[in-house]
Amino acid sequence: MKLATVEVDTPVGPVERIGAVDESGDTAAGDATLVDLTAAYGAVLAAEGEPAPAELAHAHVPPEMIAFLERGDRAIADAREALEYAAETDAERGPGGAKLRHEPDEYRLLPPLPRPNSLRDCMAIEEHVQNSMDGEIADVWYELPVYYKGNTDSVVAPGETIQWPDYSQIMDYELEIAAVIGKRGRNISAADAEDHIAGYTVFNDFSARDIQGEEMEGRLGPAKGKDFANGLGPYFVPREDIDVLEAPMTARIDGEVWSEGTVDEMYHTFAEIIEHISQSETLHPGDVIGSGTVGEGCGLELGQWLEDGDTVALEVEGIGTLEYTVVR
Repeated sequence: MKLATVEVDTPVGPVERIGAVDESGDTAAGDATLVDLTAAYGAVLAAEGEPAPAELAHAHVPPEMIAFLERGDRAIADAREALEYAAETDAERGPGGAKLRHEPDEYRLLPPLPRPNSLRDCMAIEEHVQNSMDGEIADVWYELPVYYKGNTDSVVAPGETIQWPDYSQIMDYELEIAAVIGKRGRNISAADAEDHIAGYTVFNDFSARDIQGEEMEGRLGPAKGKDFANGLGPYFVPREDIDVLEAPMTARIDGEVWSEGTVDEMYHTFAEIIEHISQSETLHPGDVIGSGTVGEGCGLELGQWLEDGDTVALEVEGIGTLEYTVVR
């Protein structure tokens, strides 16, 4: 199951909805028919004789992703039931006239989490660290899954044009997967960590390499080197629906393959990362944790940079392709 957050027009203005990709058609990001999960679950309840199906559907399958994640595995199960019902019926409307399906020209694709509760990005893949450091890796990297906190207000929708920061001359992409937390927890053990992961999405940690390099010399950051754009999407996939460690990952720049890899290269696993982050700190549904860049998964490692007008497409098999164009 692939879930998307979209914006659709209604008589009272645009509203946010959660949709699931109708796998019987074209599933390219932005070109897929989406089943409106709240409306479809309302139709399930109506068929069962529930007297207030629309209201109950909003509680069971909220149309906003963080509220959806807060319901945990129950929301995922209800979403699956809604998607199955939609596949078995030719009905077009649910309770109150809500549309069960949205065609590609009827919605605007947003990031799965338009504003995450928090955004952390790790540096958990040894080859990337070795290539980036241009020298010996510090012992602390092996001891701790180091990370930085990013800007949740700079998450950009799939397909958007990314404006090159005025203060930078060197723009880069980073090929990553992000885990999305779905269950609140504190002091979580690595053994229990998987239960706190709701699922995964593709993450493009855009980087202004020149200013990032200057910031890091000051022993703090990154900040302006990262905070201008964070790409998430196009879909969110529940953890049960993807073998995330084995999923092939590819970065294409204007159609040319620049990077390939998998996150099974991670020295620190997502479980170990969650154990570390949650020490004396509470994780919440909607927190996003990046894996770090795969080996040779960015221009910094390859010695080549993005240019004005380049289209960057990051693909993770089983999730989808996250595409942007960068312009000065």
